[in-house]
Amino acid sequence: MTSESGRRTGSGAGSGSEAVGWAAVEAAAPEFAALVRERFGLHRHHVLATLRKDGAPRLTGLEADFRFGELWLGMMTGSRKVQDLRRDPRFALHVNPGGGTDLAGGDVRVSGRAVEVGDPGLKARYAAAVQPPEPFELFRALLTEVVRTSVEAPFMKLEVWRPGRQLRTMRRTSQDPEVLAGPVVGEGVRPIDG
Repeated sequence: MTSESGRRTGSGAGSGSEAVGWAAVEAAAPEFAALVRERFGLHRHHVLATLRKDGAPRLTGLEADFRFGELWLGMMTGSRKVQDLRRDPRFALHVNPGGGTDLAGGDVRVSGRAVEVGDPGLKARYAAAVQPPEPFELFRALLTEVVRTSVEAPFMKLEVWRPGRQLRTMRRTSQDPEVLAGPVVGEGVRPIDG
């Protein structure tokens, strides 16, 4: 489990990599953070990935909310995703792709650890601002990675931000030598015919 301070506790709490609140992303990479937040704002519902008790992934819908310098994950009391996050706080959140195939604004995902809000005052402040259906559970997202993929013809543009690092931007095409060569066998990849 993860405490409200963001420290890991218990088993299954993640890789131990640094995790930060949304305000840290905005401070480190403001233009990138604005694009990510804008993309989340295009739709209300997104896709949350948590880990089931047996370690298998669980995908569920979720309303994500940027408020008070944080990314909040609100959930119905007793839901499976609440149980998952209490057991193992690791998550990934994928922005709703919307209709069509153009992915206007790019494809965005964030990952990290979810910290359950136990402070009644903070939960009440959030409830007053958002007015969610009650009762509800509230988690603050501590992020280990923020990724935005977009098209910048003729390239696929990949932007990756991680705590303590500069924003990294890569541009690729399907004709890049490393793409054509395929994954390197021996680095956790099995050969197709093996």
